[in-house]
Amino acid sequence: MSGALVTGSAKGIGRGIALELARLGYDVAIHYRHSRAEAEATRAEAEELGVRALALQADLTDRAAAAALVEEANAALGPLRILVNNVGNYVYTPLEELTLEEWDDVVETNLVATFVTCRAAIPLMRSAGGGRIVNIGYAGAQNLVARPGLVAYAIAKTGVVLLTKAIARAEAAHGITANVVSPGVIENSATKPLAEIPMGREGRIEEVVAAVRWFVSDEAAYVTGQVLDVAGGWNV
Repeated sequence: MSGALVTGSAKGIGRGIALELARLGYDVAIHYRHSRAEAEATRAEAEELGVRALALQADLTDRAAAAALVEEANAALGPLRILVNNVGNYVYTPLEELTLEEWDDVVETNLVATFVTCRAAIPLMRSAGGGRIVNIGYAGAQNLVARPGLVAYAIAKTGVVLLTKAIARAEAAHGITANVVSPGVIENSATKPLAEIPMGREGRIEEVVAAVRWFVSDEAAYVTGQVLDVAGGWNV
């Protein structure tokens, strides 16, 4: 089986995705920035599923480190067939109080890091004969809904949607698909405006994982450049 890299996978949604890929038989690279103990626990749990797994540390705001992470995962577990970009910091603050440091951090971790890891992974996937890229977005980002409390995050995730669509178009002939899974209010979300959710509840991590699983499955081999909201009708 081939290798998979999930960024920000020591805990939360990323952890759920990494373990699901391990259940599917992929060797997995667990990425973390600070959460070493959690990453090692996730790695051990993945190995119990019968695959190879390793924990890799990288600060994805360091662009060279972000590219090196992809190369390291490919060298250890390759060929790298799956890249899931899950990492991305979140700041909820009034627009007039948003600092330049917060802006830079949110854009770097959500958008720039996604660009750098995709750029590093694409040549490797081409050489391997194809691959699947799934980028984690934010429900409603493509609808251009104004959310002044999280403007940097919404803008960065809208960029992720456009980047993913560009990759999908450019790489379709090379057997590489690129899609976006956009969670809404999930059980581990920092803010939970449940009154805005038509279904009236938060989403479960496993529901986001299921969407990623479908995009990497054989059933989705002819699907690329798409955005799937997992959001209970939010922003519809």
